[in-house]
Amino acid sequence: MMKLSEYVSYDALGLAELVRRGEVSAAALQQAARAAVEAVNPAINAVVEHWEQPPEQDDGPLSGVPFLIKDIAISMAGKRVELGSRLAQGSVAAADSHLMSNIRQAGLVTFGRTSTPEMAFSTTTEAVLYGATRNPWNLDFSAGGSSGGAGAAVAAGMVPIAHATDAAGSIRVPASSNGVFGLKPTRGRVPHGPVMDEVFNGFGVQLGLSRTVRDSAALLDAMQRPHVGEPYYTAPPAHSWLSQVTRQPGRLRIGMMTEAWNGGKTESNIAGATAETAVLLAALGHQVSETEMAIGVSWQELVFANAQIWCANLVGWVDGLSQASGRAISSETLEPETLACYRYGQAARAVDMVRALEVRNRVTRAVGAYFQQYDLLLTPTLPDLPWRLGRYGANAANMDGLEWTAHLFDHSPFTPVFNVAGVPAMSVPLAQDAQHNLPIGMQFVAGFGREDRLLQLAGQLERAAPWHGRRPAIWAGNAV
Repeated sequence: MMKLSEYVSYDALGLAELVRRGEVSAAALQQAARAAVEAVNPAINAVVEHWEQPPEQDDGPLSGVPFLIKDIAISMAGKRVELGSRLAQGSVAAADSHLMSNIRQAGLVTFGRTSTPEMAFSTTTEAVLYGATRNPWNLDFSAGGSSGGAGAAVAAGMVPIAHATDAAGSIRVPASSNGVFGLKPTRGRVPHGPVMDEVFNGFGVQLGLSRTVRDSAALLDAMQRPHVGEPYYTAPPAHSWLSQVTRQPGRLRIGMMTEAWNGGKTESNIAGATAETAVLLAALGHQVSETEMAIGVSWQELVFANAQIWCANLVGWVDGLSQASGRAISSETLEPETLACYRYGQAARAVDMVRALEVRNRVTRAVGAYFQQYDLLLTPTLPDLPWRLGRYGANAANMDGLEWTAHLFDHSPFTPVFNVAGVPAMSVPLAQDAQHNLPIGMQFVAGFGREDRLLQLAGQLERAAPWHGRRPAIWAGNAV
């Protein structure tokens, strides 16, 4: 078997190159990945199930690379998909989703599922079904959410790259919390079907989390292959996304914000890290200026619209799961915040849904106008460090669906606007808090369809301020 110290030294493209040259087999890589899971997962609880998986086709760009999928929004034939919920416990997918087909064609070898909060409706991953996922940098803290399992697994060296989703920050929040790279693609870039039409009326997207920028770019190349009937479609570019990582971005006009639209406080260490990032950007030749971004609506209107859309969608999910499983909808099968949002969604009026979509329109146009003046926006990904486990949901039983949505958005106020607008955004692990040894991510946002600008800048930042030498306390490479 490949030594874990060697396995963790490669990113996904590096492992694929070893397979292509015949220096290691896909089976040996999977054996190493499963050994890594067994070595570190007991400490962080990021992987909820893993299995032995035969290699996929051997001519894909990522052939032989071990891969993990999140326990929501993607289906692998014959494997469980439980959405982090007791209501869906034991549910098995009948067929591959379109995205799963794209993953197979890329040659990725999917051998397990990562944890998610129930229905992905939280920015911490502490589902009753599996228990809390811990941050590999400091086990007392959250790994973020909703792709917390994916973020912790990649950060701890179980796999170099893992599937993730993002409907309000669920790629970017775990990227920041775990010190990895996370790109949220443009709406319509990656397919959801066929069972799932869209996620939260187009707010949700899928891609992954990785330790290197080029791995996320290669994953986007593999995942973006369209399928017939998708309700949103953004045409692939003529170039590969991977080629953009080594391309110089030129001199970019970058706006910077350190205070979010909700009026909440950004902690001084986070604001300081953002200012240091601005200094680095200026040294790289970019024009950085403090700015404000109008979003076309008030923060309260944004939260209300999202509560309508999220909770109404949740009703459809929960009713379907209850019917399929034969389990009743109750506090025995749903967590307090999910049940509260379900009840809130049941009371949603059609006119409020229409008004929520009008909010989406106003936000999308306001954000689009901003990117007529600036190439990119810089913000902290989060206004604070990851929270201690147990803090996030401590008052959930006393909240209704609107209050829970407001709570979720206040914890991550810089991220959800860009799901509403459908534009691409990324979290880059550029800073570290010394006191708690926790990572700090910087968010960059681009105009619709401009992942190229993000990847070009991310590649430049990765070369100028590499983060690969930083290792969490829980790291598969340390296992004997």
